[in-house]
Amino acid sequence: MEIEIKLALEARSANRFKRHPALAGLKPASARLHSLYFDTPAFDLLRAGIALRLRRVGFHWVQTVKARADSGGVLAQRPEWEVRVTGNRPDLDVLPAEARRLIPASVGVGLAPAFETEFRRATWQVEQGGSLIEVALDRGEIRAGGQAWPLSELELELKSGELDALFALADRLLEDLPCHLEPRSKAQRGYQLAGALSLAPAKAAMPELRADVPASVAYTAIVRACMAQFEANLPGFLQAEEPDPEYVHQMRVAMRRLRAVTGLVRFMQRQTPAWVGELRWLMGELSTARDWDVFVTETLPGVRQCLEQPGVLDILGKAAQRLRRQADARARTALASPRLARLWLAMERDLATDTASPITTREWARTALDRRYRQIRRLGSRLDELDPAERHALRIAGKKLRYAAEFFACLHPKAARRFIASLAGLQDVLGILNDVAVTAHLLQEAKQSGGHAVWEGAGLVAGFLAREQDLRLAELGRHWREFRQQRPYWR
Repeated sequence: MEIEIKLALEARSANRFKRHPALAGLKPASARLHSLYFDTPAFDLLRAGIALRLRRVGFHWVQTVKARADSGGVLAQRPEWEVRVTGNRPDLDVLPAEARRLIPASVGVGLAPAFETEFRRATWQVEQGGSLIEVALDRGEIRAGGQAWPLSELELELKSGELDALFALADRLLEDLPCHLEPRSKAQRGYQLAGALSLAPAKAAMPELRADVPASVAYTAIVRACMAQFEANLPGFLQAEEPDPEYVHQMRVAMRRLRAVTGLVRFMQRQTPAWVGELRWLMGELSTARDWDVFVTETLPGVRQCLEQPGVLDILGKAAQRLRRQADARARTALASPRLARLWLAMERDLATDTASPITTREWARTALDRRYRQIRRLGSRLDELDPAERHALRIAGKKLRYAAEFFACLHPKAARRFIASLAGLQDVLGILNDVAVTAHLLQEAKQSGGHAVWEGAGLVAGFLAREQDLRLAELGRHWREFRQQRPYWR
């Protein structure tokens, strides 16, 4: 089992890395590595989560098979098999039996190079607290179909000893170097360059939980699912000049879900993770970009459709676009920063060193959902008296309950669907009311940025949203009554 931490490093910082105190007195080994990645024309290996690579090592070729990683982001744990072969063609027959069992029966004579990597690797053998860690710096490129992507990254592989030593060394490097998160393996990037994988916004995938296992097992599965959703959307946002707004939306969903599950740990007799404060920082960096995305792509077009002279919103629209670009740049800076990589490393460290909880997933779900349910019932019991701040608190309570209900829905699938659907209807109305408040804040920012020229358009939007708020307030009571009629599915 290969256990390694991967970090992208700015190419211009390579020499700075080589002078890092952690490598002082160590002489690196250097090699130029040329690798061919093979697959069928239908990419059967890719679909099976298998990477098949031939790498030139000296005068020989080494065949490597890697299975799908148990984790992503900065920490990768994946089964790996290596064997020397004759020539630069794959030979599946020489693989161990456990590796051959993973390879689909359709794979055989149709194997051909799909893409290649070529880079120079410098490696250091670092002793850290009695453990041995191989640190590698890779610089080169990934090539496919006449195109090339640059490659500059660090790999820290635990050769022997304790996992904690691996994280300690990574923490030390991150404190001093401009590393950032690159959740994709070399193989994934190669497949994207070859056109076999496309970048697209990715929604949340719910993990399957077992009621009788320790709650810590379910917690780890949920956190990893949230991290995977975030990681799946990160490259698409950073790589595109004008990214799909859905990327930011889905990353925010992943962060909200992550904050929701960390808010449930106290119900399994645990302390809240130390890195939760960094989730709030990240949400803040993404929220402004998402707010302006919604304003520019949804709110303004909706108001325009209702106006006889929609051109009156043009000046406001230009000011909003400018502020949207600024918010987008701020989000990009945060997502490409070492701070995000440090956050991801802290989460991975917690998960990798976690201990079993004393309660089961069933007990955790029941306690957590009961508490979240009582909270929303208490706030909603005086629905007609709530001021805007209290309605916001009700919306947050509904969001927390909905995420918790979705986390544990697989334990009671049929009953959960009805409950969550009713809660979603209530949450949608509360969400629109919150959007009105957010838009009012954005309009103030636009007026400060654009001056008096945008005031007429801002006034029209504000009037439109005030009418929308009145309509949604009239619907709120009905949705609350429908939700109250739903039986808590976990009971």
